[in-house]
Amino acid sequence: MRQFSQLLDGLVYTRSRNGKLALIAAYMREAPDPDRGWALAALTGNLDLKAVKASAIGDMIRARTDPVLYEMSRDYVGDLAETVALLWPKREEQPAELDDGSLSLSAVIDRLHGVSRAAAPDAMAQMMDHLDASGRFALLKLATGGLRVGISARLAKTGFAQAFDLDVDDVEQVWHALSAPYAELFDWAEGRIGRPDPEGTPYFRPFMLAHPLEADSVDLTDYAAEWKWDGIRIQIVGTGSETRLYSRAGDDISGSFPEIAQAFTGHAVLDGELLVKGDTQGGEAASFNALQQRLGRKAVSAKMMADYPAFVRLYDLLIEGDDDVRTLPWKQRRARLEAYMPQLAADRFDLSALIEAPDFEALADIRAGARDAAIEGVMLKRRDSPYVAGRKAALWYKWKRDPLTADCVMMYAQRGHGKRSSFYSDYTFGCWTEDGELLPVGKAYSGFTDEELKWLDRFVRQNTVARFGPVREVEKTLVLEVAFDSIHDSKRHKSGLAMRFPRIARIRKDKPAAEADTIEGLKKLVV
Repeated sequence: MRQFSQLLDGLVYTRSRNGKLALIAAYMREAPDPDRGWALAALTGNLDLKAVKASAIGDMIRARTDPVLYEMSRDYVGDLAETVALLWPKREEQPAELDDGSLSLSAVIDRLHGVSRAAAPDAMAQMMDHLDASGRFALLKLATGGLRVGISARLAKTGFAQAFDLDVDDVEQVWHALSAPYAELFDWAEGRIGRPDPEGTPYFRPFMLAHPLEADSVDLTDYAAEWKWDGIRIQIVGTGSETRLYSRAGDDISGSFPEIAQAFTGHAVLDGELLVKGDTQGGEAASFNALQQRLGRKAVSAKMMADYPAFVRLYDLLIEGDDDVRTLPWKQRRARLEAYMPQLAADRFDLSALIEAPDFEALADIRAGARDAAIEGVMLKRRDSPYVAGRKAALWYKWKRDPLTADCVMMYAQRGHGKRSSFYSDYTFGCWTEDGELLPVGKAYSGFTDEELKWLDRFVRQNTVARFGPVREVEKTLVLEVAFDSIHDSKRHKSGLAMRFPRIARIRKDKPAAEADTIEGLKKLVV
């Protein structure tokens, strides 16, 4: 565990992307098999240990130290694993010996895979008695899932590719045809075998992405325009006998949307936007807030599928049968996609319409008037562009609509995680009702600089009126200008509203809280 715990420590305290990549690459070259394969699974979110629950970890530490001390420490640190790792007491009597092999990463994972939920706390305690604080932190992160060390699955794969001078897109293509601890992947990376062949499996292909539009205009004779829909980008991969759905990060989300996977029986690869149908008879897309009810669920009930019926609005065709059409220009792929549509179930798939505009000025007017709940902006695609992985200059542009803003009052603040665990960095804010009541309308933890974070943290500490574990209620005096992409009706919130992508645009030290915006005013922005 020592090498893995040192890797996690390094990732937590390293801020730069290149620094994190160097740490991952060095570990992948130096760690033994199969430890490095299991580490790669953990870093990419492909390790599922179901026996240990966070509540059991809390019970373990309360039984071994003062519960009040634990609660106070957890409040300050803000992270369960870090708190328990630091508080775990040294045994007065010598613990039963464990040989070094029993504490290797692969041995720990084998043990946690095989242990029952009832026996898991004792197994964890025995291992933690033999580990230092860094080792305990790594063990707890593994056992409870979700490492939260400041990297994405894509970054972990990039670090692996960098370790062996591979193209990360090549790694992505073979990734879903293999399973942890990825022996074939390392054999290929170190030249012992050829590149694993994913053919015959529904494997992921890297997405083509867009640059933000910074130019004043583009020539619409060269570019086609279509709406940028506000769902999640997905790839549908079918072999004719099996279908999988992948997110933009390459995560398999087929289990979260089984009705889509079941509805596609073709042999093709399609690119589109996953959306949820609205309440209208026309079946138009609902807001992202509706889709969010289904995201992240490993199992979906029939009621959930009925209440939030999913469908895919298709953008592009990458592969049709045995024909890889990614090298063809966009206009030819679009024509093939249009011809392919009649094969698909109309209740699960439709085609993203093109926007007809005589020139860029007219397109700008159309974009400015679009406040549909599911529209995030406009996409501009060169008519002659091939489908290439990543962002390539001048091929595709995204032209997001201007954000909405509202002046809101800070109500509560919560400690952050990782490098922000010592700061109150997550802010809940509200607006006024007609009766003068302040109701929460959103929560944000981005948009401010490091210096502004320090100022906001001081404000929270100096203006606290009540404490609720890691949350502080503050004096209702500070106005925050909040930017957000859209706002929607919500039954989950007392205000009846939910913001999409809220972030702090400005700290309004100049504005009295009484002059912040109202709930009624925000309701006029609902789409």
